[in-house]
Amino acid sequence: MTPATTPASDSPEPADPRAAARLDWARRVSAGPVEDLHRASADAGFRSYWRGVAEGIVMDSPPALEDVRPWLEMHAVLEAGGVRVPRILARDAAAGFLLLEDLGPSTCLQVADAGNVDAMVDAAIGQLLRLQAITCPPELPAYDRALLQRELRLFDDWFLQRHLGVALDAGEREALAGVESLLVEAALAQPQVLVHRDFMLRNLMPVADGPAVLDFQDAVRGPIAYDVLSLCKDAFASWPGEQVERWRAHYRERAAAAGLPVPDAVRFARDFDLIGVQRHLKVLGIFARLRHRDGKPRYLADAPRFIGYLDEVLPRYPELSPLRALVDRHARDLPTG
Repeated sequence: MTPATTPASDSPEPADPRAAARLDWARRVSAGPVEDLHRASADAGFRSYWRGVAEGIVMDSPPALEDVRPWLEMHAVLEAGGVRVPRILARDAAAGFLLLEDLGPSTCLQVADAGNVDAMVDAAIGQLLRLQAITCPPELPAYDRALLQRELRLFDDWFLQRHLGVALDAGEREALAGVESLLVEAALAQPQVLVHRDFMLRNLMPVADGPAVLDFQDAVRGPIAYDVLSLCKDAFASWPGEQVERWRAHYRERAAAAGLPVPDAVRFARDFDLIGVQRHLKVLGIFARLRHRDGKPRYLADAPRFIGYLDEVLPRYPELSPLRALVDRHARDLPTG
């Protein structure tokens, strides 16, 4: 396993306009004294987490930037379905503050090593099977054609154009559009289940009755291979290809035994690969957007990981050769700052 990117702070940080309100709320919901709050972690989005309350950890989700209600709605769905999620101790949805049980200082990714990662992935698959067994609520958004295409455009708009300064010519643009169409159709053809959309060790916490699942607010109804692909081809750590193949096969066997609509092994391997290409392109675009729009450059240090993932898969599929040519032409020497 290669080490994950250290979650260093992007600096300088502006003055925190919510500090006083956050501290006041924490003092009101805590049974004991709260002298101050100190940052525990932050999301790629606008949520942040704070320690200093004896009972738990404060989640701050500024309403104007990141409404906490989708998080709360999906939390209720997952909890009812038997998925281990953080317990809510106090809430003020209008203000964007939650007090959650403190699951500890380290994610599964931070404690994973060559000796324990197989067991950790096996436990994660157990939680994923519970999640996928949940009937999708009627109001749950679909991972539909529009969303898939919008995500794929991030690669061209933010990674190629904004980050690399690449303007595709007409032939390249047509070739990329053809690959994108293939990836979208492949995703839509997969069996559809509840999809977390970022199911990886960094979003899992190593607790005894877990792992506990975090960062689930963007869940949708979508392709069955998406979340296990995210788990096996993590955004912040890489494992040997033969280990990934073993995890994929193990997941498929367990999913079939659990009665989930997983296809045969040959088709599932293709589904896994193709939805992976879609995700890898999307993540490259998101990391570039975090750098150039949101002032968070550290994520781009992991961009070469995703080029590596593409290099593993693209040669297997002649129909993806136009994308392989684009990567070879434009994305070999990557600026990461």
